[in-house]
Amino acid sequence: MLDSVRNNKKIVQGFLLLIIIPFALWGVESYIHNGASGDEIATVGEVTISQQEFVAALNQQQEQLRAQSGSNFDPALFDTPKIRQQLLESLIAKKLLAQQARKKQLVVSDGEMVNVIASIPEFQENNQFSRSRYETMLSSQGLHKELFEARMRHDLAIQQLVLPIAAASIPGVTSTRHWLSINLEQREVVEAQVPYANYSTQVKLPPEAVQKYYAEHSKEFELPEQVRAEFLVLSTDVLLAQLPVSDEEVKARYMADISRYKEAESRRASHILVSVAKDAPAEEVTSAQAKAEEVVAKLNQAPDNFASLAKQYSSDFESADKGGDLGWFGRGLMIKPFEDAVFGLKDGATSSAIRTDFGFHIIQVTGIRPERVKSFDEVKLTIADELRRELGAKRYAEAAELFGNLVYEQPDSLASAAEKWKLPVQQTVWFSKLDTLSFPLNNKKLVDALFSEDAIKKKHNTEAVEVSPGILVSARVLEHKPATLQDFVAVKEKIENKLIDEAAVALAIKNGRNQLSSLMKGEPTDLKWSTPRVLSRAAAGDISPDALQAIFRTKADKLPAYVGLVSPRNDYVIYRINALKAISSSQDNSENRKFLEHYNQSVIEEEVAAWMATLRERFPVEIKKSALEKR
Repeated sequence: MLDSVRNNKKIVQGFLLLIIIPFALWGVESYIHNGASGDEIATVGEVTISQQEFVAALNQQQEQLRAQSGSNFDPALFDTPKIRQQLLESLIAKKLLAQQARKKQLVVSDGEMVNVIASIPEFQENNQFSRSRYETMLSSQGLHKELFEARMRHDLAIQQLVLPIAAASIPGVTSTRHWLSINLEQREVVEAQVPYANYSTQVKLPPEAVQKYYAEHSKEFELPEQVRAEFLVLSTDVLLAQLPVSDEEVKARYMADISRYKEAESRRASHILVSVAKDAPAEEVTSAQAKAEEVVAKLNQAPDNFASLAKQYSSDFESADKGGDLGWFGRGLMIKPFEDAVFGLKDGATSSAIRTDFGFHIIQVTGIRPERVKSFDEVKLTIADELRRELGAKRYAEAAELFGNLVYEQPDSLASAAEKWKLPVQQTVWFSKLDTLSFPLNNKKLVDALFSEDAIKKKHNTEAVEVSPGILVSARVLEHKPATLQDFVAVKEKIENKLIDEAAVALAIKNGRNQLSSLMKGEPTDLKWSTPRVLSRAAAGDISPDALQAIFRTKADKLPAYVGLVSPRNDYVIYRINALKAISSSQDNSENRKFLEHYNQSVIEEEVAAWMATLRERFPVEIKKSALEKR
């Protein structure tokens, strides 16, 4: 199993991310909550999922999607019954895993916690863990260190559950080769087009056809209701710009919390590992030690050859590829005998063979950064930004309620609110509810308010809508156009073209199928074939998924073989399969290994899903469907 983990490290880690990341984003308090509040959406074993917890998770999910989508985000698209069901299932999975972890009494040591947190790139500076950056990052996200570390500890415990399942799910050699041989099979094909455009001149529309279509499909030719509006945007960023922070305030914060900016001594080192198990027999330990001492002897003769000897001898393959380099690290991040050796050497010095639980290490120190406190100039911009955001969040909270009251109490104008907060009154072009709008108008609640009876007939301000965290918008209709039916004369040509195209497509399909039938009978046709090309399921080029599927579903025991279908552009296309080519399904091929990652990932997901199903039997799940409805 451990070999499988090592050989498929990226796949296993990738799947674990799918499971673990949501845990880091939702509150740890929900892992241990077990009180009944009367508004439960579901029960999972002995614990519940409350309506409040579900809504909080839904809001969290939407904020993540908003950050990814930017100004094009529309929350209505991400609050559908299907998405709510998927979110509930993820919450259920979290509860199942949490209960199983408690049942197994899984624990995570402080050392493991330190190593994981220190390895997160966002908490590093110059490839080294930075405590000040760690604390600043958590503070900017509104997270307390204790809560974040509790979440991380829980996530690591969950990994102990999932990793063995994922690792044991690596598919066997025989099934993998069979799957590879199917997916890497190549077929040489040529294609012939039967373009529908060639049949347009053959179409003769009855005189009454266009008028009949217009009468029967009048909804297609309606111009939707439209408005033109003005709007105000009150945001934390706007308020931040109005909040100067003095150098004295920044300096005072720096001096009051100077310990945040202290950097402990760190070192950079390289090593060569001759691995041997902690409990290996004495003869294996002796053999490994002898090999390590042999490497030390080579280094004594040629100290500059450390990198090349690491590549040649080190069992730590990841660092060996980099000449043994382990990067920068501080105390508390390495196993103690290793750390003691590193911090006991001078810069450029090389150790003798050092024994740890992993084997024998030969260590070379390649850099030393002494303990220091970051200067005020290095951190003053960061501190100033922190102060602004703290003050800006407070000002926004105060202004939000006043802004909402002002646009409501003075409904006929946005001028008072604009003047109070020095906001520009912006105007829109004409738009309908069906149009794709840019931020901040791409919010369903805001658009619905603009098209409400109150906004259109009375020209009243909409309520203040929070279109994104820290961004409020109120709008007011300036002009309105009701929905209208376009005149027949204006759309006549459009209808004619549509009907002609539909008839031409039908003729092309009919003729294409006749040609295909002739080819399958061995009869000659006047089709013009393309240049041959080789396809596989893994390398389809620009061919459509439907065409690729049709080509590889076609029996090819007798060649040439033929298949035809309608293309995405509505032309009829006939494919002729000229030859088959089976290629090596060896997993030693580097390209095949990359391709296999997708297959292995799918197998792991299936296995973990099956294992999760057994947890649902162990901790029964009951769902209140009605509680999933929007409130």
